[in-house]
Amino acid sequence: MEVFMKLCKILCLILTLPLWILEQLGLYGLYKRVFPFLAYNITFSYNDKMHKVKRNLFRNIHNFTNKDHTLRLLEIGCGSGANFPFYPGGCTVTCTDPNPHFERYLRRSMEANTHLTYEAFLVMSGEDMTGVADQSMDVVVCTLVLCSVRDVRRVLEETQRILRPGGAFYFMEHVASARGSWTFFFQYALQPAWYYLGDGCVTTRETWKDLEAAGFSSLHLSHVEAPQVTYTIRPHVLGWAVK
Repeated sequence: MEVFMKLCKILCLILTLPLWILEQLGLYGLYKRVFPFLAYNITFSYNDKMHKVKRNLFRNIHNFTNKDHTLRLLEIGCGSGANFPFYPGGCTVTCTDPNPHFERYLRRSMEANTHLTYEAFLVMSGEDMTGVADQSMDVVVCTLVLCSVRDVRRVLEETQRILRPGGAFYFMEHVASARGSWTFFFQYALQPAWYYLGDGCVTTRETWKDLEAAGFSSLHLSHVEAPQVTYTIRPHVLGWAVK
């Protein structure tokens, strides 16, 4: 099976060769203008399928309200604001994303979720959030982002830098399935196509290992199978970690 899996990946690499050429020529960047439109429209379907999961994930986020009775929340890779409906009313949200073309769709989500106060939209990567002060956030949220960052460990280091002591990091990420499973077979074989169509998405990351090694004071992590989502990204990890 492993040999067949590698052969299928080679075939996928051959089929995506035109996309690789476009990337080398610097033309793939045009897709970053299209990707926010696709992500925004996919969000509605994904939130419908994951509504209960997200509601349960964020149900205790208010517990991290600071001594000033406010909740300062930063979302890494906010995209089009898919998580806004699940945040508690009155919290102040700072949005970050490396793709500036998400802002148009982010504004729509802001207008639809007036129970939140919006601080800023910062164009930056999760690996380098130098524009955000140390220990300035009560909560950091990151969902479906660690699959496409360059350095997961660096993102987690930056997260801990900007979290106040006792603050929380909420996460939900699709991850690699068990090796030897059919899900892993398709994740591995189709990875070249996922990389381009998902704007750098990697389906075979074992993200839970990075979370376990990140040095949070406590980690509440669960492995789940996301209901009714695309087969190759069905395995998820989710939970929260306390600094």
